[in-house]
Amino acid sequence: MSESLENEDALWQGYLSRTRWFGGKGRPFHVSGVRPFAELPVDPAPEGVGRVTVYLVTVDYSDDEGGAEQYHVPLSRYDEVQERIAYAFVGSVEGEDGHPVHLYDAAHDRAAMTLWLEGFVEAEATGTAQLGGMRFRRVPGVALNPELQSAPLTGEQSNSSVKFDDTAIMKLFRKVRPGVNPDIEIHEVLTRGGSEYVADLYGWIEIDLPEDEGVLQLAMLQEFLRTASDGFELATGSVRTLLAHLDLSVEESGGDFAGEATRLGEALAEVHRMLRDSFPKQGRGEDSTGELADAMIARLEQARRVVPEVEPYAARLSAAYDAVAALGQLDVQRVHGDLHLGQTLRTSHGWKIVDFEGEPGRPFAERALPDSPWRDVAGMLRSFDYAARVVEMSTGGGEDPDAPLRAQRAREWSARARRHFLEGYVAALGNGPELSPQQSVLLDAYVADKAVYEAVYEKRNRPSWIAIPLAALERIGG
Repeated sequence: MSESLENEDALWQGYLSRTRWFGGKGRPFHVSGVRPFAELPVDPAPEGVGRVTVYLVTVDYSDDEGGAEQYHVPLSRYDEVQERIAYAFVGSVEGEDGHPVHLYDAAHDRAAMTLWLEGFVEAEATGTAQLGGMRFRRVPGVALNPELQSAPLTGEQSNSSVKFDDTAIMKLFRKVRPGVNPDIEIHEVLTRGGSEYVADLYGWIEIDLPEDEGVLQLAMLQEFLRTASDGFELATGSVRTLLAHLDLSVEESGGDFAGEATRLGEALAEVHRMLRDSFPKQGRGEDSTGELADAMIARLEQARRVVPEVEPYAARLSAAYDAVAALGQLDVQRVHGDLHLGQTLRTSHGWKIVDFEGEPGRPFAERALPDSPWRDVAGMLRSFDYAARVVEMSTGGGEDPDAPLRAQRAREWSARARRHFLEGYVAALGNGPELSPQQSVLLDAYVADKAVYEAVYEKRNRPSWIAIPLAALERIGG
């Protein structure tokens, strides 16, 4: 293995702090462990002798919250400066021979990413291949051209993505933990089941940790959706079209999203059906509805302390949660867990749902627990509301005489999109055209719970946006 970086505290501190994907920015931390677990030669190297070392970096936090996190960090190491990827420079250290070694983020190094592609290609024949200490696994069905060229994508936050021409996209998981990553697990099941509503999974990378620590999954390779548009951007574009023609109704303006919302509801219903058929599902008794209501009430109590503006709605919210406790049964299954318009893509072949990791702050075992599908539905309904209100708030300004009409049109867009999404979802379930009384109670509570969470988030991070969730809370029980 190459020279150690265990004692390069300043290098790691500076590097992690300036990455997009590091989750501890703004918190006091120190690097408590640097474990190299894979090394691959870059041959031929573009300039000078090159190799890639893959590290597992442990970070400990010293604030009141405390805790530790592990990060997956592949670094390209060259004995010559690489001007072609100067923007991805991490730092330089002294090599074993006393000469400097120059380090770069390997996700931005085309020569390094060729090695990852080679691993996936090699795994096609048998379904698995070993390369430099990493295990590459493949889902059968698509042969990859080993000549594909890589290019990193910008804008990622918690992970890093690398595109291989217009064929495949690889997500490098940055904050990692032992166990099965839900994004891989669910995509594999849906891909093998032939779902048309996800990007096909081509494979993933994993390692076996020593001393029975388990498996660490590092990356996943998927179909690249050439014609994809981000769902939230598509929705906000629709709202902008509407607000540019205030004299027209939603249906007349060219900004109507009802058809797309219906099709998205149908897509989610089908994904939920496949998840219900593929993973354990349960019908839980009255204890579960009481526990769910208690958890929602606890979040409300916390929100009342952080966001005083929630107080006028507290009684109605509590009543909505009490209605959940009285249901007596809760049907749960595997769900997305963190669904909103930003987790969807619209392609020429229809909607795709992406990023099945669930809530990133929770352990994998918790994310894999069965939950109510109405949590996903509520998340999407709230996302439609955000799309409309964000555009409304960013349009106009000052003493704008059209502001009241603009707000009305935004509300109309949101209400129409939400209604059609829900109608599409319920109809696709095949249980009748309308929600049952139990479903209505659950959905109302989940929507309220999501809006309470949003109120706390906006208060802490974007105070100027707090009116968005507060308006939703005002509608609860109204």
